Amino acid sequence: MKNSINSALIAGATLAVLTSVSVAKPNSQLKISADASEGAKKSFNAWVQGAAISGRKDKCFGIALSGENDCAAGPGTSCQGTSTSDFQKNAWTYAPKGTCEHIITPTGKGSKTEIK
Repeated sequence: MKNSINSALIAGATLAVLTSVSVAKPNSQLKISADASEGAKKSFNAWVQGAAISGRKDKCFGIALSGENDCAAGPGTSCQGTSTSDFQKNAWTYAPKGTCEHIITPTGKGSKTEIK
């Protein structure tokens, strides 16, 4: 009986984690720089038009709107959806691989590392 309860708890916790993981959406204020490769431009444009990221992706800091980050939103936050300002420099969102360095926001460029 104890094993059955433990198994059910573990299965339930696993299901909760799997169903709660999501990738934040891009926003209409993001642009791609002219010097990005054609492949990066194509991936970026598909992503901002609503396509899910296929294949590899990068953590990109400074590109999410308030409350729409994937994780890492600094002190006082727990993770996904906890950024407190648009384009918060210590909050990241997944972006298509190879696009992060070319994403331009109203406050600057995206970065693969936390923006100081």
